[in-house]
Amino acid sequence: MAKENINSVLFLGPSDVKDVITMDKAIDLVDAGYADAAKYPIINAPRRRVHSPQGVRVSNFPGGVDSLGVIGSLTRAESVSHDPKNQVYPYREHPVYLLWDSESSHLKSIMVGEITDKRVGFSSVMALRTAATTGVGIRYMARKESEVAGVYGTGGQALHKVLACACERDIKTFKIYSRNPDNRKAFIDKLEPLVDASFENLDDPREVCRDSDIVICATNSNVPVFDGDWLEPGQHVITVVGSNNALVKGGWLESGRRENDDRTCERASFIVTNWRESVIQDQQAGLIEPIEAGVITWDKIVELGDIIAGKHPGRTSDDEITYHANNNGTAASDLAIAQWVYEQCIEMGRGQKLEIPVPGTQ
Repeated sequence: MAKENINSVLFLGPSDVKDVITMDKAIDLVDAGYADAAKYPIINAPRRRVHSPQGVRVSNFPGGVDSLGVIGSLTRAESVSHDPKNQVYPYREHPVYLLWDSESSHLKSIMVGEITDKRVGFSSVMALRTAATTGVGIRYMARKESEVAGVYGTGGQALHKVLACACERDIKTFKIYSRNPDNRKAFIDKLEPLVDASFENLDDPREVCRDSDIVICATNSNVPVFDGDWLEPGQHVITVVGSNNALVKGGWLESGRRENDDRTCERASFIVTNWRESVIQDQQAGLIEPIEAGVITWDKIVELGDIIAGKHPGRTSDDEITYHANNNGTAASDLAIAQWVYEQCIEMGRGQKLEIPVPGTQ
């Protein structure tokens, strides 16, 4: 076959992509991705999930960032197990990224593997992107002088959110709570060399909110982890659980997963989601239930891209409670990171070129 009838696609595996990027760069890329998505919304679509009867879930994130020249998707699979209060994952497969050129439609790269902060490596699926999105929310909504952050959770998601928070604000103290004291100690031991701050090991969940500027939830909980009446004026609150109604329809749960209670939604001046349409499509319990109960109305919910683009003013006073429901990932964030990692891998000489025929010439 003539050489002109051959396309070259770069295959990047787990060892190629795992140690390329750090959190501060990821936050900047996610910021740019959501800003671009706000300008041209139809390049992205909500996350879609399908479930097998045995509890295997496949999540697909279609979209792109045209200013970075990329359109495509992220797809990942995992085995999911539930009890009434928590969700766990017996097995999680490598995520798969497909990167096409947003102008020519040529397939540029097939990327398999978790993109991680190169200082800490793998900790949890999509922890870097999820935390970077939290970092963007902190950038635009937390009080500038924030010095204390309270954290519910001690897993990989929580660890990366601490890193993101430390990138965006000069946090002096992180207050850490989970139900397991051994997990709290191990979590703090891992973070102390990475973050220039003090860490408090808490055994009372109420103390996470007390006198904190930022309150972070990063748990596997299926039920609210704090009382909205604990919140104080001026706090910026983050949750990460963005459930989908297939869990209820499939018989795995009696009600949708949520980390927040209705009172948190009621007290927040406004609520920021990554993708407003996902709240409707997936019937995400943390927001759809207070809406259906009449606690809040839809006009209280805005999108992260609108905050970045200035379509919504965001925080307007130091006394407002702002709430970022980091409800699901989007290709605007995933592919912004993946495109940058792809470019870095080319410069580093990583990956394997796959030669495939131009469509219709084989």
